[in-house]
Amino acid sequence: MYREIVIPAQMQKIVDRAGDVPAVRVGDTIYLAGQVGRGEDLQVIEDPAEQFQAMWENLNIALAAAGCVFEDVVGMTTYHVDMPRHMELFRLIKDQMFPRANCAWTCVGVTELAHPGLLAGLKCIAVRSG
Repeated sequence: MYREIVIPAQMQKIVDRAGDVPAVRVGDTIYLAGQVGRGEDLQVIEDPAEQFQAMWENLNIALAAAGCVFEDVVGMTTYHVDMPRHMELFRLIKDQMFPRANCAWTCVGVTELAHPGLLAGLKCIAVRSG
């Protein structure tokens, strides 16, 4: 079975630091994990709106490196710290950046993520359409 590790150049620092990879392609299916709102310098973005926007931008970068676009996402799980406080803003930004009603989506509330200050993270599965 064909299996390829997908690492966009912008995400090489996180791979070097943590040993995690942003995506793995198996055939036409791409498994993406660890997308959060931080910059290339690996610093967590403090402003919630900017953090959520960066998370979607990072997902777009990882998808593009695997030959996909947002519309190729078929399943997504998002993880939220203090979900009741941030969900309205999260949905607003999600709806501005990611196609509505495009994939199966599950939201999970958690007590913390990998680094202090992270408010949301996501993993998803995409299937290349082209």
